[in-house]
Amino acid sequence: MRLQNDPNPFDEEEVNPFSNSAGSKSRLPPLEPKSLGFNHKHDATVDIPLDTMNDPQKKEKELAAWEADLKRREKDIKRREGAVVRAGVPTDDKNWPPFFPIIHHDIANEIPIHAQRLQYLAFASWLGIVLCLTWNVIAVIVCWIKGGGVKIFFLATIYALLGCPLSYVLWYRPLYRAMRTDSALNFSLFFVLYLLHIGFCIFAAIAPPIIFHGKSLTGILAAIDVFSDHVLVGIFYLIGFGLFCLESLLSLWVLQKIYMYFRGAKT
Repeated sequence: MRLQNDPNPFDEEEVNPFSNSAGSKSRLPPLEPKSLGFNHKHDATVDIPLDTMNDPQKKEKELAAWEADLKRREKDIKRREGAVVRAGVPTDDKNWPPFFPIIHHDIANEIPIHAQRLQYLAFASWLGIVLCLTWNVIAVIVCWIKGGGVKIFFLATIYALLGCPLSYVLWYRPLYRAMRTDSALNFSLFFVLYLLHIGFCIFAAIAPPIIFHGKSLTGILAAIDVFSDHVLVGIFYLIGFGLFCLESLLSLWVLQKIYMYFRGAKT
């Protein structure tokens, strides 16, 4: 005898596949979504806007915007470089001499036009002292070969190795910066040290046998001393004497011109 509420195990449950009601039940397990990718794991959909691929006008606009941004950055870099130059910050690019750059030197682009002539004169003065010291070494070598002793050769070499770079660092570079930035401090430094340069040139042109060894400088007194022993050595020393005299005169002229320029610029 079957109870009234006892379910019949042989009865089949009616399943309506078209019913969306919440009360309907189904024995079928829910289907899990499966991706159709190659790895079947964590596949992501990629949205490719077709309008950007087939829109040449939009590409041209993007290229134009990119080009404008590059031009803007280039102008900004040039503006900063100009500000650095006006501020007097020395640059590190070496461009002189052209065959073996060791210093930065660009009068045509960094010195004002009205001051370029004076800067070229000062540059000629610096090249002059380099020539004088180089010729001094050559003349002393000739004297050494003729029996003058090795001591004067070493002294002349020391004069050249110290005088050439020190003259550039102590007075020519301050003048270069002063002309470029109109700095009164650099002008003052140039005047003080350039007077010492002129004093050395006059002393070398005379070459008295004090402080320096007499024959290590090709002055007039040393030329007279060696001329009686060796005419060839005396000729080399006389040429050196003439170079030191020309350098002294040129340096005095440069000093006068730059002082007048400095007074005129400050008044």
